[in-house]
Amino acid sequence: MLIKLYNTLGRKKEVFTPISSDSVKMYACGPTVYDYAHIGNFRTYITEDILNRVLKFNGLKTLYVQNITDVGHLVGDGDVGEDKMEKGSRVNGMTAWEIAKKFEKAYFDDSEKLNIIHPDIIARATDHIKEQIEIIEKLFELGFAYTISDGIYFDTSKQSDYGKLANLDKEGLKEGARVERNPEKKNDTDFALWKFSPKDKKRQMEWESPWGIGFPGWHIECSAMSVKYLGEPFDIHAGAIDLVPIHHTNEIAQNEAVYGHKTVNYWLHGAFLSINGGKMSKSLGNIYTITDLEKRDFDPLSFRYFTMSAHYRQPLNFTWQALEGAQTAYNNLVHKISYLLNDSPVSDKANEEYINKFIAVINDDINMPEAVAVLWELIKDPNIDSNSKILTVEKIDQVLGLSLIDKAKKINNEIKNIPKEIVLLAEEREIARKNKDWKKSDELRQKILDLGYEIKDEKMGFEISKK
Repeated sequence: MLIKLYNTLGRKKEVFTPISSDSVKMYACGPTVYDYAHIGNFRTYITEDILNRVLKFNGLKTLYVQNITDVGHLVGDGDVGEDKMEKGSRVNGMTAWEIAKKFEKAYFDDSEKLNIIHPDIIARATDHIKEQIEIIEKLFELGFAYTISDGIYFDTSKQSDYGKLANLDKEGLKEGARVERNPEKKNDTDFALWKFSPKDKKRQMEWESPWGIGFPGWHIECSAMSVKYLGEPFDIHAGAIDLVPIHHTNEIAQNEAVYGHKTVNYWLHGAFLSINGGKMSKSLGNIYTITDLEKRDFDPLSFRYFTMSAHYRQPLNFTWQALEGAQTAYNNLVHKISYLLNDSPVSDKANEEYINKFIAVINDDINMPEAVAVLWELIKDPNIDSNSKILTVEKIDQVLGLSLIDKAKKINNEIKNIPKEIVLLAEEREIARKNKDWKKSDELRQKILDLGYEIKDEKMGFEISKK
């Protein structure tokens, strides 16, 4: 079946045609490792993981590269201000190198909890200084780079279509709306390729270059590393929507200046995760990590399930109540699957009708809300035998990444000695609690107690034990 993806460059859904018929080369922007990745970041990383899984589900091999930004990303996302790594070092009382190692490990630990498949290649900016310098040298040779007092800059006036990814109007763009003012720049939209180290102090991260001691600009790392590992052109570049007007716009400018043609065929961007209807902000104290979710007894995979409640290109609002609803739905799904494991096998094949339904929606620009709806439809279908449902769930979960069968087996092992009557009463009570029908909930609890069992309520659902 055809795969359709929304290409930010063309502002429309397009049929995805890989450069190679049987494989896809994909690059995604990873974390800046000066602090813990938060749940807004992980919405994007889950989307990129699902995209990778969808491609594999369609029989395509993927070469997936993700960068780690461990130098050069300044606090304002522009060309002035403190390097985020230096800031992280100062705040945490550790060296910038130690900070990078610490938060990179934390990122991958959290990714594992979310069932995010490890990229094939992890490319760290600090490991590719040589490649970044080489690209800047080429930009000088081609007349796209110039020097001012604080560094080397890209001359955007040399490209007639600069800003096409974000539909930027160079002539109408006001200084300060997107980048910080620097009176030495030739054009408001020019951006740093290489920054010189301050003369009055030594940076922790700095390198020799043909132009003096300094460090690379934020954007040059992705140009250097993506082409090094994927060649040019390659198929897909993914990231969050906030990277469009600055980071990815400037990456395109660098790439096309050096190579003379586009180096990426499809640009995919995921929308923001808001918190209680507003922006995440440290000053508001509403930036949450995966560890924060766990401290409140939420399963990280419930958050993964929650992200599938909206299309990746649509904003998604996080509240604790919404996450609790997602966890209840996820646990309910796992419990229903666990019951299927108890039935005697009838069919030994996955249901092709539901597999095809599932493929149709995931191939339509990764429509995960519809994909989850197909899964629920399958579970509730009285005309499909239990074993066929299990086999179909196994296939579908290759994309969802929710560990549905493993979780169901665990529950099944825990409750296999508990009568089904008790489990059904407990589930009925869980629904009553969700509906805030406390009278019915208490009555069902007493009924369970009268039958010789106890029930303990948890955020993850409930636990039944014999008195």
